[in-house]
Amino acid sequence: MSDLRTLLGIEHPIVLGPFGGLSSVALTTVVSEAGGLGSYGLYGYDGDRIRSTAAELRAATSRPFALNLWLPTGDEVEPNAQHAIFAQALQPYFEAVGVEIPARPSNYLPDLAEQLDAIWDAAPAVLSFVFGVPSAEVVEKAHRRGIRVVGTATTVAEARALADGGVDAIVATGSEAGGHRVSFLRPPEESLVGTFALVPQVVDAVSVPVIAAGGIADRRGVAAAFALGASGVQVGTAFLAAAESAANDAHRAAIGSTAADETVLTRAMSGRLARGARNRVVRAIEASGTIAPFPMQNWLTGRFRTAAGQQNLGELQSLWMGQAAPLARAGAADGVFAELLAGVPDS
Repeated sequence: MSDLRTLLGIEHPIVLGPFGGLSSVALTTVVSEAGGLGSYGLYGYDGDRIRSTAAELRAATSRPFALNLWLPTGDEVEPNAQHAIFAQALQPYFEAVGVEIPARPSNYLPDLAEQLDAIWDAAPAVLSFVFGVPSAEVVEKAHRRGIRVVGTATTVAEARALADGGVDAIVATGSEAGGHRVSFLRPPEESLVGTFALVPQVVDAVSVPVIAAGGIADRRGVAAAFALGASGVQVGTAFLAAAESAANDAHRAAIGSTAADETVLTRAMSGRLARGARNRVVRAIEASGTIAPFPMQNWLTGRFRTAAGQQNLGELQSLWMGQAAPLARAGAADGVFAELLAGVPDS
């Protein structure tokens, strides 16, 4: 097994979790400049936006960084006549933030091929994926360009599939983690393995470096991950609470005030299972029983969530966070990084 630091060209085996919709150039840069691997989530980004974001990152840091993509799973719906029905069900939330019910778009997500074309132009040090195994062609194209490929697993079977698919490292993400459950072999509700159980089993099952994720927010979690055999850690919520993230004050306040047993796994905001605070909008949508399939629901709620974020209305946002949220500390990202680094053996 190669050393993760050598493999990814980094000084410290600490990876920033890629946030779909909440990534920022500032936070990615801080982590990369500190010697870790800054990551940037590209969910919903078209080719032009990927190229411009990569250019911003390259202007901000000369250190390695990762770009992250969602793979199609095959169950995504296209815009159809049901759009208006599901949009109408969300009318109270559009009204609450002062936006009109959105008309049906031509598409909900950019094409993966368009995104990958932009990735090849951007040539990041690392390309990471969630929701599946990248094709052999994609892995080969990445390797030909000197790009390392990282996959994400929620079960041992998924980790084996990724290793067989030729990825260079695997993120083993436990059910404690915030945001979307990125399972792809079985439904996420049937793939809820905790970090403490998942990581050592994945380490035993594959020969590539394993990056532990889920429930890690301070030096103690980092030390535990390495004791379980991980080669590195990926941290989301603790960095999301940092000043440099794209989270607003309401989101940061929620991270600081939500107990571990108060986060919930819900499909309310996106149509896919994700962990976050059970705020007013989540409770109301769940109670309504009307949730559009992915990505329709995510696109629709995104119209009022964006406005709610601009207005700092936490009760109408997706307040993604993991069960280690109470361990997160407000402040600058370099302080978060230093705390995590203190748990790395021989750091």
